[in-house]
Amino acid sequence: MTTVDRSHAYCVIGAGAGGLAAAKNLKQFGFEADLIERADDVGGTWNGGNKHSAAYDSIHLITSKPYIQFDDFPIPADYPTYLGRAHAHAYLRAYAEHFGLYDRAEFHRTVERADRRDGSPHWYVTLDGGEVRRYGGLVIAHGHNWAPREPTYPGRFDGVVMHSRDYREPAALRGKRVLVVGGGTSGCDIAVEAAQTAAATYLSVRRGCYYWPKYLFGVPTDVLYENVLKWRLPRPLVRAFGHLFLRLNSAGRPQAYGLPKPAHKLLEEHFVINSTLLYALGHGDVAARPAIAELRGDRVLFTDGREEQIDVIVNATGYRMTEFPFIDRRHLNWTGRTPRLHLSAFHPDYDNLFLVGYFQTSTGNWPIMDYQAQITARYLHLLRTDPRKAVWFRKAKADPLTIDRLGGGIGYYDSERHWLQVEHFSYRALLRRTVRRLDATPQESAA
Repeated sequence: MTTVDRSHAYCVIGAGAGGLAAAKNLKQFGFEADLIERADDVGGTWNGGNKHSAAYDSIHLITSKPYIQFDDFPIPADYPTYLGRAHAHAYLRAYAEHFGLYDRAEFHRTVERADRRDGSPHWYVTLDGGEVRRYGGLVIAHGHNWAPREPTYPGRFDGVVMHSRDYREPAALRGKRVLVVGGGTSGCDIAVEAAQTAAATYLSVRRGCYYWPKYLFGVPTDVLYENVLKWRLPRPLVRAFGHLFLRLNSAGRPQAYGLPKPAHKLLEEHFVINSTLLYALGHGDVAARPAIAELRGDRVLFTDGREEQIDVIVNATGYRMTEFPFIDRRHLNWTGRTPRLHLSAFHPDYDNLFLVGYFQTSTGNWPIMDYQAQITARYLHLLRTDPRKAVWFRKAKADPLTIDRLGGGIGYYDSERHWLQVEHFSYRALLRRTVRRLDATPQESAA
């Protein structure tokens, strides 16, 4: 098959928030980009028509408007403080329309393979149907939550088992005896929602967490937290404020509701944001249980010896960190458990390969993706127009500041869900400084 020459353009994989930010910034600096998306619209997981989405119908962001919106595109004032899926999708659609990104998007297309050939610096991208295109560069922005973690237990279960990524709305749980496994934000949301129509709802939690409400003292929790971080207090004092806030303005300690006591320090995990779980536990709508010990047909035995009859198990157990399905790990400097990239985005050797959104943070990830994309476009622009101004960044990424050094002094507990965790405040500040240092003026072309 003939290779289509797109060597003057970049291929952006994924039209979620990260891919849109990448395409927008490339466009503003005069680069042509093809935005490849396997769903029917932009928005990624927030697109309700995306069959690959992991977002259930009632999902809401855990970050409030001021810290989730892009700097150059405010969320409408009449939108709620915490966007649900419909509002989030509408906002991303409006962003794409405002910056003229729909003209660059190709929907219902899948990248099967991305590789280099015969020492060429170009990227050869194979799409569904076998079409091959030669691109000048590649931006990977397809997220990292695509391989559900499915726990296994001794015994046999005769009921229905699903992962939270397959859960959409509570009708499937109506009148059932439901067990939700996992005490993260999704597990809490699904357990509380299931309890409205299920015959009985149990939440199995293996380890303790700190449960943050969405509002503290009438203020969105992340707004209050950001204000504390701006004081640049020592970490022990930040933790002390956190414990004080939880004591003064929450429903109390999780262990008072049957949940395990956290064994780690405050902030040493990805935040669990939920205002309704403790309420539901306190009212008996949801019952807490420890880890599963054994499956017994239509019953489940827990590690504390209790046994419950269960019809449906929903595993809200997160995702595995797996290799990318379309690119060899050797191209990603992948020598350990995650790629070794500068600032989790920039390849130490390649000047035409970038990852946008390949990180996890407790809050505010959309603008952080935009800063990654701004650095990408500015660096490429300087390489093209004044390479001397880009030398320092090329040297910096050659000795990458890898993700294991982006924790902001927090020792996250060693779990796969934290392999991509960054401390958002210091990471965001570092990206902003890098944007400013890559001094370049957008000069959008009609490309």
